[in-house]
Amino acid sequence: MGITSMSAQAAPLKLKPLTTGKKRSVVILGAGISGLTSAYELSRAGYDVTVLEASHRAGGRNFTARHGDFIDEFGNPQICKFDDKPYLYMNCGPARIPAVHTGLMHYCRELGVELMLFSNDNVNCYTQDDKAFDGRPIRIREYRADIRGYMSELLEKTMASSAHLDAPFDEVDLDKMVQFVKDYGDLGSDLKYHGSERAGLVSGGFVSEPVIKDPLRFADLMKSSYWAGALNFAEGLDQAPAMLTPVGGMDHVVKGFLKHVKDKISLKAQVQKVWLEDKGVEVSYLHDGVNKKIKADYCINCIPTHIMAGIENNFPTEYAEVLGKIQRGKLFKIGFQAKERFWEKEGIYNGITWTSQDINQIWYPEHSPMRPKGIFLGAYTWDPAVGERFAQMSNQQRMNEAIRQGSKIHPDYAKYVETGITVCWERMNNMMGCSSQWPEDIRDKFALLQAPAGNRHYMVGDQISHHSGWQEGAIRSAWHALEDIEQKEGMLSAREAS
Repeated sequence: MGITSMSAQAAPLKLKPLTTGKKRSVVILGAGISGLTSAYELSRAGYDVTVLEASHRAGGRNFTARHGDFIDEFGNPQICKFDDKPYLYMNCGPARIPAVHTGLMHYCRELGVELMLFSNDNVNCYTQDDKAFDGRPIRIREYRADIRGYMSELLEKTMASSAHLDAPFDEVDLDKMVQFVKDYGDLGSDLKYHGSERAGLVSGGFVSEPVIKDPLRFADLMKSSYWAGALNFAEGLDQAPAMLTPVGGMDHVVKGFLKHVKDKISLKAQVQKVWLEDKGVEVSYLHDGVNKKIKADYCINCIPTHIMAGIENNFPTEYAEVLGKIQRGKLFKIGFQAKERFWEKEGIYNGITWTSQDINQIWYPEHSPMRPKGIFLGAYTWDPAVGERFAQMSNQQRMNEAIRQGSKIHPDYAKYVETGITVCWERMNNMMGCSSQWPEDIRDKFALLQAPAGNRHYMVGDQISHHSGWQEGAIRSAWHALEDIEQKEGMLSAREAS
């Protein structure tokens, strides 16, 4: 991931226990995933660990909202009014775990976090674009089948001559390629695309002859923005099946860590100053209205960089300058409770609908099918301009706008919505952003912030990784810092022994 030489399938971190009788202290600023990872591993290795968390809860952006939970948005606080049922919840931050995120998968296994499959891609969901098909929603299966059919037909027409190829086909290769294109696009015997059962049927298919749909016009398919990213979305390394998610909510990862380190964490402890010293770090903080200080041999700092840049410190000049230039993400989500699982009437039991509107995506829950009610994601956007537009609205205005846009996909959408919550990460207290954006002029400075300031202070989190926005980035960043601390301690032990 660019943080270390560690491969994607690297063995999980396991720190060597401190020498018997040796005392080393670490203060961790923030109880997000990187902070919890650090606290868990350091505690097991015998370090004296203190975690200072500014919020009323641990987990950072790993936040699952249920009945009665507090959404701590600056200027727009909310209480979640979902019904008090275990299956009615919303993952406000991370919601899915790629199988290639082996660090997080390791902790789920080790901490006993039960997982289930998460559907990132369902062809029964829709794509909707105001500029295509008169704004009508189109099933993803129909769009994919038709565009693949047309592209296969076009490809076959270019194969009559192989003179332009670096290595011309022989007759056997050409015959195989023709058959491949025919099968891939479901072309007719004339090698033209006339439609496909893959797009769905107009009627029949069981006790009567199947009647396939007329294919959509190629020009209309190209007018849609779906092909420009969403079409191949689920083929990305971090988005491809099989994806997983914790049973009952993503915060079960947090709960797994808390079983081991809860006693190390002080909530509502706001850091006011981080000061590098010759042989350690001093942190000043406000806890329960009392000013306090703590000294430690090492400091692992998970505070968002855009917030840390405004906290008093004595970091090296260039280090502080880079810290201040990292920009915050403005991701935004809306969760609705539906009094009826209307999407199931349309044959949708999980997956994601895409739209060119501001709400961007609608997610349908993969768990608890056929229950009387359900929580679905009515908006998920990561475009900064769109996030900013929603940030300027009241909670009710946000929901009204999401319902208006969603009604273009699901008629009578509004009548199903009972209640909802909105999570505007750029306004969530103690975070004021989600993921990080490194401008081009500092992209070569990752190594600077990954290295310890004053040899004792480590910035960590997904923000200090090339996997911003993912829990795996937070875990790997923490591992990188912990390995450096272990190396230093090994060197100290060698010197002491000599």
